[in-house]
Amino acid sequence: MTDTDSSRQTRLIGILYGSYVWVEFTLAVLVAILAAIFVPGMERRRQCVAFCGRLSLWLAGITTVVRGLEKIPSTDCVIVANHASYIDGVVMQGFLPARFSFVVKGEMESFPIVNILLRRVGCRFVERFEASGSARDARRLLKAASAGESLVVFPEGTFEKTPGLGRFRAGAFAAAIRAGVPVVPAVISGSRFILPADQRLPRPGNLRIDILNPIAPGHPAFNSSKDLAALARQQILTVLDEPDLLPATAAAKPST
Repeated sequence: MTDTDSSRQTRLIGILYGSYVWVEFTLAVLVAILAAIFVPGMERRRQCVAFCGRLSLWLAGITTVVRGLEKIPSTDCVIVANHASYIDGVVMQGFLPARFSFVVKGEMESFPIVNILLRRVGCRFVERFEASGSARDARRLLKAASAGESLVVFPEGTFEKTPGLGRFRAGAFAAAIRAGVPVVPAVISGSRFILPADQRLPRPGNLRIDILNPIAPGHPAFNSSKDLAALARQQILTVLDEPDLLPATAAAKPST
């Protein structure tokens, strides 16, 4: 077999695998939507949707290892994680406790079917996470955190083709400070390889979620949302096998 034939075969296998994954993922989403509509109780709905996510990953041959779940406080908290792929939300929803609400981009409200699913599992839609940005969105986060909701936020807001950790927006950290709840950094590894921003078909791979030590409200970083964001970001970088995309001055060590 020539190199050209081998390359074509590899490409064909990749197309077949990626197409299969999209088909089974679509079916899993449809089942999740039905569960979200008809299953009573928020926690039960979230558990059903999480099961659909885990099943979809299993059917794709993707193994997910979760480390540090015991570090998540039993009380209210805000989990902040890096964002590298379209599948990050599915992964976190699938393996975190059902009590967590996810903060998602406001653009998702424009997708009618997905909108139903996200609303039925208690997702919070925001346009911006900046503390100085939308007052309405800042109030939404603060109200949710103050009302006893545990939140999951991707503070980068979006993800790019280039590997690395981008700038953290401050809104989730401001909400944690105002509500007086711990911030729990988390690291998702492997999702960028499986489905990066510039690729339509997923590739086979493995995932890992690392839950890091919580940052308690008594920490000095809680004096400033900027300092708290910088500290959480620094902790994620110590585990994440990707570069820091911020200039040295912007990514300066937070006060401790």
